[in-house]
Amino acid sequence: MNSTHTLLNTVGVLGVFLLLALPSLIGHLHDRRVDRQLRAAERGEGQPGAARKPAQNSSSKETEPSTATWYADGLRSKKLVNS
Repeated sequence: MNSTHTLLNTVGVLGVFLLLALPSLIGHLHDRRVDRQLRAAERGEGQPGAARKPAQNSSSKETEPSTATWYADGLRSKKLVNS
């Protein structure tokens, strides 16, 4: 009878330990997967079937600001005038 209680207590403690350790283990596995993906990207290995995009070149051509930038600049200038 005493050995049954000991076995149940041991299983219970191991079960609680696994429940507490599970999020950490999942996070560790996730980090390892991300590390593998970063190393593959550094080596230039893309995903199978994915076409590689050429590097984007900067140009000297002036671009129009977005609406959000234009709106924010307008708010800043109004604040300066109102001050």
